[in-house]
Amino acid sequence: MSKRDYYEVLGVERGTDTKEIKKAYRRLAQKYHPDRNPDDDKAAEKFREVSEAYEILSDNEKRAAYDQFGHAGVDGQAGGFGAGGFGGAGAGGFSDIFGDVFGDIFGGGGGRRSPHAPQRGSDLRYNLELDLESAVAGTTVDIRVPRHVECSRCDGEGAEPGSTKETCPTCNGLGQVRMQQGFFAVQQTCPTCHGSGVHIKVPCHKCHGEGRVRETRTLSVKIPAGVDTGDRIRLNGEGESGINGGPPGDLYVQVAIKPHRIFQRDGKHLQCEVPINFVDAALGGELEVPTLDGRVKLKIPPETQTGKLFRLRGKGVKPVRGGPPGDLLCKVVVETPVNLSEDQKALLRQLQESLGGSNSAHHSPKKSGFFDGVKKFFEDMKP
Repeated sequence: MSKRDYYEVLGVERGTDTKEIKKAYRRLAQKYHPDRNPDDDKAAEKFREVSEAYEILSDNEKRAAYDQFGHAGVDGQAGGFGAGGFGGAGAGGFSDIFGDVFGDIFGGGGGRRSPHAPQRGSDLRYNLELDLESAVAGTTVDIRVPRHVECSRCDGEGAEPGSTKETCPTCNGLGQVRMQQGFFAVQQTCPTCHGSGVHIKVPCHKCHGEGRVRETRTLSVKIPAGVDTGDRIRLNGEGESGINGGPPGDLYVQVAIKPHRIFQRDGKHLQCEVPINFVDAALGGELEVPTLDGRVKLKIPPETQTGKLFRLRGKGVKPVRGGPPGDLLCKVVVETPVNLSEDQKALLRQLQESLGGSNSAHHSPKKSGFFDGVKKFFEDMKP
């Protein structure tokens, strides 16, 4: 199948400067990027076509060869594949057979990425701690994220405006140098250009030739209601800027919920302990218990034991992925009175005497059952 004209692919005219070609590529790369078009083979093919066109037209030498000879002048140069014969000194030499096998070990390989090819920026992660109330209700927070962005002075080229970049004389633009060691050839990153494939005579004063600068940006992040520890919020395009005109990476906001002084969260349910005095536990009563929506009345039936769970339906958390809200589980803890006066101690002794005697098992069935079990245990141990 014949290839389309590279200028037509990018939608630019012949003679368009490199800066406009870069802008056209960015627009199309973001449109057809696989991250934005999952499982779309046509978009993936478009992205490859656009990337190949930009790789040729953004390089002055390749563009000149393409303008003069068309695709025949650059065939084999796009995508980092050379065009040498089996035994030649180009990228297709005999040692490349072993480079394909051992490429991962020695850092080489016949199908490596060209140093001029657009590269997507790295993804970033931001750890965000939220209090329980904000996580349940949802909120908007401002975060400050340090990241690398394209240098505004040189538009990411790395060269001072008005100066040009040249093909690295050490690696001839490949970004790697080859060292022959007997039967094997080992590829290493070029020590002159550090893998970029180009030599910058006058580096940009702002980015010092890197093409990117580090800045801290403030972002407003909308937190949906119901998020929990471990949830991630993805912000498209807010990661590191791309290289050679590649699209930016993404920012992932990792959520963690701070411990709460009253509630413990278990998925969509909340739990809390409710201390009550032994009089309310014995006679019953009505208490006010806290919820995230305010206070509610909780009826305590007579003879309530410590550890008893009361369920308040719908007073938990509404899940972020939808569904009914959870419940609030209130665990009763009977509190022993402290700092008693002599009169109060005397009253308790009277109560103790009235609960003893032949009716003690009737008032404290668990206590009586426990000691009956202990008595039987020791009797069974006797020979």
